[in-house]
Amino acid sequence: MEKQPLPSDDDKTGTTESEIDGYAAEGSQQGSAEPARAGWNSKIEYFLAQVGFSVGLGNVWRFPYLCHQNGGGAFLFLYVLLMLLVGIPLFFLELAAGQAIRQGSIGVWKYISPKLAGIGYSSCVVCFFVALYYNVILAWSLFYLGNSFQFPLPWEHCPELGNVTVKECKKSSPTSYFWYRQALDITDSIDETGSFNPYIVCCLLAAWTIVCLGMFKGIKTSVKVMYFSSVFPYVVLFCFLIRGLLLDGALEGISYMFYPKLEIWADMQVWRQAATQVFFALGLGFGSIIAYSSYNPKNNNCHRDAFTVSAINFLTSVLATLVVFAVLGFHAKEKVIECVVSNMKELSEQLRIGYVDKNLIPGFNYSDPSSVAIEDYNAWFKQYGNKVPGNLTECNLEKEMQKGVEGTGLAFIAFTEAMSHLPGSPFWSALFFLMLLNLGLSTMFGTMEGILAPLTDRFKTLANNKIKLTIFSCIIGFLIGLLFTQRCGNYFVMMFDDYSATLPLIIVVVFETFSVSWLYGADRFLDDIEAMLGWRPSVIYKYLWKYICLLAMLGLLGATTIRMFITRPTYMAWNQEKV
Repeated sequence: MEKQPLPSDDDKTGTTESEIDGYAAEGSQQGSAEPARAGWNSKIEYFLAQVGFSVGLGNVWRFPYLCHQNGGGAFLFLYVLLMLLVGIPLFFLELAAGQAIRQGSIGVWKYISPKLAGIGYSSCVVCFFVALYYNVILAWSLFYLGNSFQFPLPWEHCPELGNVTVKECKKSSPTSYFWYRQALDITDSIDETGSFNPYIVCCLLAAWTIVCLGMFKGIKTSVKVMYFSSVFPYVVLFCFLIRGLLLDGALEGISYMFYPKLEIWADMQVWRQAATQVFFALGLGFGSIIAYSSYNPKNNNCHRDAFTVSAINFLTSVLATLVVFAVLGFHAKEKVIECVVSNMKELSEQLRIGYVDKNLIPGFNYSDPSSVAIEDYNAWFKQYGNKVPGNLTECNLEKEMQKGVEGTGLAFIAFTEAMSHLPGSPFWSALFFLMLLNLGLSTMFGTMEGILAPLTDRFKTLANNKIKLTIFSCIIGFLIGLLFTQRCGNYFVMMFDDYSATLPLIIVVVFETFSVSWLYGADRFLDDIEAMLGWRPSVIYKYLWKYICLLAMLGLLGATTIRMFITRPTYMAWNQEKV
């Protein structure tokens, strides 16, 4: 295949799309009939958009869980290693391709070879699938945000019918009951569709309306929202961190979190999970990175951007992990203290009846359960617990912390329950769900840009009617998204999250890497970057793209495919009869 160089500032014949020479948009070079291509007004706008897209809900509820389940500090080292060897080089590749060719994902790969346009179309389809269920999570956040403005919070206590506590709530917990029964009114399985949930339907309509208004005039309107939506989550995370560190049990939670377990490096599943998290954390393959970068001037230092955005993404994940485990450490200690108090009351009752040998009486003041130290109780229980009649149990902080949860379980159950124990719980709850909403919105804007920018770059008719296309896309997204507002909708969200995007995106990135490094040529691509930036990136990128990144993505593709064939698709069901 004869390879043409990527378009330069003086080359106006390589594409039919308009170009920009600075952060302000300019008119088209192809004639007055074609609309001008938008551009960023400033570097800060581009930076907020790129960070806002990359930093999403996964940083808050997926990364802490993986770090917790896979060796704490050891997982962090592994994550950083894969970020440096695979994540940042691929991120730089997408940034450079978008900035050099100045088109969306379809145009970029079609420019390299007309046969590769399918890569861009695939990215658009995956973006649409992700947008469908991702906005449902924003709808849930809106529902919880609306319910946060009351005291006490509706998920703090089990409801009562007459003078009797609702059985389903009593057998689970107030937060679980509110999530599954009050918010979702969930069915027992995915086969039982149930009716539409009117509250979630209204919240989904509100979520899509916000997205549509934010994307109404492309990046010119969405970036105005991002001045708030990209910055506000950091304010909230720092507020939670300061408040969390003042809680009893926070340091225990954080120390448990970061204690390194180096043996996990021998587990290939941990490598697969770390690579997948790097892959999704940076938003590779969606086409959104390419779209945002295409609005940059040619001389923008995209190499520095790749490292800066990746570093902020990683530090945000660590910050979120500190917050989550400071608060969950407090929650775990509360649970353990409740366990000790309950067991001491049981022991006192056994002693009063005379069922306990006096030689087994503990040396601490068991008559005042709240004064008993957890360490003293566990030391006594380990020696004498099995000799005491009754149902005394071990109260272990580490085991309580091992009950890791992720995704909706972390946000809408575990973290929500922990916040209900904080003084001023409605305030912290409103802050938390407003943060989730803003994190999701920034990612949604990027996801939608990954759909709209390639289509408007590729088809002139759509470019001339971009506002109509945006509104139409949001309406279609809402109508199809109604699937997730049925009573069984949460099961579909879990299935889409697990299976709709992972494999297609990995395949897309494999083809991206192969196309640039082998079909177009890594040396040629570095030549184009040198012409664009005025200096040549290190030759190490050539070998990273051609061998390390490509082999790593092929390995991840193989591991993911094998896992999908070996492990049948599953989901966690809520059965009110078996709670």
